[in-house]
Amino acid sequence: MEPQLPNYFGLLPKFNVEVKPLEEYREKDFAAAEYDEGTPDETRRAVVMVNTGDYQHRTTPEMESTAYHEGVPGHHMQIAIAQTLQELPKFRQEGGYNAYVEGWALYAERLGKEMGFYQDPYSDYGRLESEMLRAVRLVLDTGVHYKHWTRQQMVDYFHEFSSEDEPDVQAETDRYIAIPGQALGYKLGQLDILRLRQLTQDELGKQYDVRAFHDEILNGGALPLYLLDKRVAGWIEARKNAEAKGVPHEK
Repeated sequence: MEPQLPNYFGLLPKFNVEVKPLEEYREKDFAAAEYDEGTPDETRRAVVMVNTGDYQHRTTPEMESTAYHEGVPGHHMQIAIAQTLQELPKFRQEGGYNAYVEGWALYAERLGKEMGFYQDPYSDYGRLESEMLRAVRLVLDTGVHYKHWTRQQMVDYFHEFSSEDEPDVQAETDRYIAIPGQALGYKLGQLDILRLRQLTQDELGKQYDVRAFHDEILNGGALPLYLLDKRVAGWIEARKNAEAKGVPHEK
């Protein structure tokens, strides 16, 4: 993925990400993987932690989509860039908004397909299964917190409509019970970024450049979605005005 990034981004992370196994004491109740951000001076390296516990009951089709979600162009790219935006105060460099952060990472999974990856049908199935997981979450979170589903109803729904392995089914179910609404942010954020991308294409026409769009999404740090919408709308208007005046712009 990393050699392909300059074709889709002008802004790039200034440091790399490592991959390590999750600590054993956290394996039982944890998700398949997580991203732990590093520090801008790299005294602590950014790491993707992979849950290798209960491996004999785990399946692997979602490994590629997870790599793009947790690493590049997902969490690592977004967070590592934000940490180096000198025009932002420190609390904004390090801050996060769930729908933006997770929405970007879910968008990154889909972007991998556009960039020519998922060549293995098994991995592409995993990409689609990852999308299904995010759809299932919308039902389960609403089911337990609004319709008062039991935990078993949630597990049964997981089994009926996804191919998630059993360790993930159990961990994800407990997660939705414990953190209302958090898992919904993934899809809300992804859909908003996709909407903004289509809006940019429609408004700018031949002047649309995917690298410029991605940089605009990333170069303001994490934002609430309504502020992201305003930021992109203002940027589009500025690009159109500059074009009307014949002012050259950077791609």
